[in-house]
Amino acid sequence: MSNCKVETCTVETSDGVKLSTRLFKPREEINKGNPVVVLVHPYSVLGGCQGLLRGIAAGLADRGYKAVTFDMRGVGRSTGRASLTGFAEIKDVIAVCKWVCENLSADRILLVGSSAGAPIAGSAVDQIEQVVGYVSLGYPFGMIASILFGRHHKAVLQSPKPKFFIMGTKDGFTSVQQLKNKLSSAAGRVETHLIEGVSHFQMEGPAYDAQMELSWFAYCVPSECKIKLLSQ
Repeated sequence: MSNCKVETCTVETSDGVKLSTRLFKPREEINKGNPVVVLVHPYSVLGGCQGLLRGIAAGLADRGYKAVTFDMRGVGRSTGRASLTGFAEIKDVIAVCKWVCENLSADRILLVGSSAGAPIAGSAVDQIEQVVGYVSLGYPFGMIASILFGRHHKAVLQSPKPKFFIMGTKDGFTSVQQLKNKLSSAAGRVETHLIEGVSHFQMEGPAYDAQMELSWFAYCVPSECKIKLLSQ
């Protein structure tokens, strides 16, 4: 059971939407220079919500990192209406990151997106100066998913910021080859981690929370931004 502290608040976006937000704080902050991790939940239209990321957020807090989850527009107690393509939700990500900078005195953020939250987060990466790294958990690059999220691809692939893509080899939305093809043209530092035999929705389940949480974190040094692997 996690020992972290959880605080709730409301974050307002530039277009007036109010987002239900949770801050997971460590009992003891090991290093105050650690980046704050902002997590973006799966597809709202299919029931995605911040509760799906609670396990990862709590695990990060237990290891000394502040983590923030939030319900995007139209989900849970957040106001507004969810969009089909996720473009309105980019404003949600930007607003939460801005809140993190202003209220947590954070100058470095690691942006993590799960499933459809990955393209949404990816589109916000270069719109937030304080984001120093990006992690995708099951980015839907496949042909069918691209009907909805294809216009998000360019933003994250062209970003010079470090990027890490985690995916199960049995992901039903993106094949391993499709992931490799997409990332072959990506700018900047790109890393991948494939989880053998795991499907897209399995990765969203609590059984894999610990593996997701322990996989990667971002930190920034004066000359470069890096992503560093955590091991169990």
